[in-house]
Amino acid sequence: MKILITTDTYFPMINGVVTSIYNLYKELKNNNYDVKILTLSPTGNEKIIGDICYLKSIGVGIYPNARIKAPFRNRIINRLIDWKPDMIHSQTEFSTLFAAKYIASKINAPQIHTYHTMYEEYLDYLFGGKLIKKSAVGKITRLLLNSLDGVVVPTEKTKKMLLHYGVNKPINVIPTGIDLNRFCRPLLTNEKKEILSTLGIKNTDKIIAYIGRIGKEKNISEIIRLFNAVVNKIRNVKLLIVGDGPYLQNLKDQVRTESLEDSIVFTGMIDPKEIYKYYKIADIFVTASTSETQGLTYIEALSSGCPVVCKYDPCIDGIILQGKNGFSYKESWQFSYYIDKILKDENLKNKLSEEAVHTSKKYSSCIFTHRVIETYSKILNTKYQNITVQ
Repeated sequence: MKILITTDTYFPMINGVVTSIYNLYKELKNNNYDVKILTLSPTGNEKIIGDICYLKSIGVGIYPNARIKAPFRNRIINRLIDWKPDMIHSQTEFSTLFAAKYIASKINAPQIHTYHTMYEEYLDYLFGGKLIKKSAVGKITRLLLNSLDGVVVPTEKTKKMLLHYGVNKPINVIPTGIDLNRFCRPLLTNEKKEILSTLGIKNTDKIIAYIGRIGKEKNISEIIRLFNAVVNKIRNVKLLIVGDGPYLQNLKDQVRTESLEDSIVFTGMIDPKEIYKYYKIADIFVTASTSETQGLTYIEALSSGCPVVCKYDPCIDGIILQGKNGFSYKESWQFSYYIDKILKDENLKNKLSEEAVHTSKKYSSCIFTHRVIETYSKILNTKYQNITVQ
């Protein structure tokens, strides 16, 4: 079967959407499917590299690194029409979604869409929230998704939101999978020493880490604010903030204002191939984000054997098991309480770590991809009747 995946964002950009798409692409190829990815060129120039087709694009200032398809006909689109994919799987809601719809209309192919983003949490990036109002998000989403053949979402939280918007197409809940092998591998002692030395962290220090995109919607400012209470309880503790993004300078300013420079370390952007090492050196992974549709970093932490302390959000239901692989907090005081509880009880920490690895196994990219393939089969059968995926 020929499958076309479309997305506005792909490598070299690094985020959860890109990771999800790459894992799906890789597993589909491993299962002998013929797969191509249509995306926007990060340099603006049209090109094809292997299975990746880059459309001509232009930068726009509505969001960091945002680009849109250049407004003229594109030879790559015509090539993909001639290729005649059996299934089109769009992954973002902008330029390439409409390119996918155009291709689908020309060859009468079914189109399914994965809804990755809680847009109401990101409107501040669009001209300070003045371009699109929250009240319009649901209407736009409904119009887009109801014109397709089906929808994939990672959690029940996202499904409920789309139903509230009025989406009436089949909504398939499929938790995004990750490459577990990337995170379960051990970290050598000399590698750990080298990282700690580079960061200026002592081997005896306890480390709690946030790993991910540095955006306002990730609510890292709450982690920094609540970390004050942790420092008051535990002397040799460091907060490691791993990643880059548009809100980085704001967080650095907050750290200075709260006089936490000696206790909080920023790493900046880390090579994705090296990220697993930062989960491995951490005693606890922390996040206060409530803007996730699923949150791959939770699963990455668990697969690394790193207990999680996070702000409660419906997206973690079934992922973070209270008192088994981590803790979720609802009241501010609980943040420092749970961290103190874990760091002062080595037996508890080890039990949480073991259960974390066990929990992560059901979120493998292999299981994820097989469920997506089953969804393709259902969509094809609905559209054409009695077509079997081969």
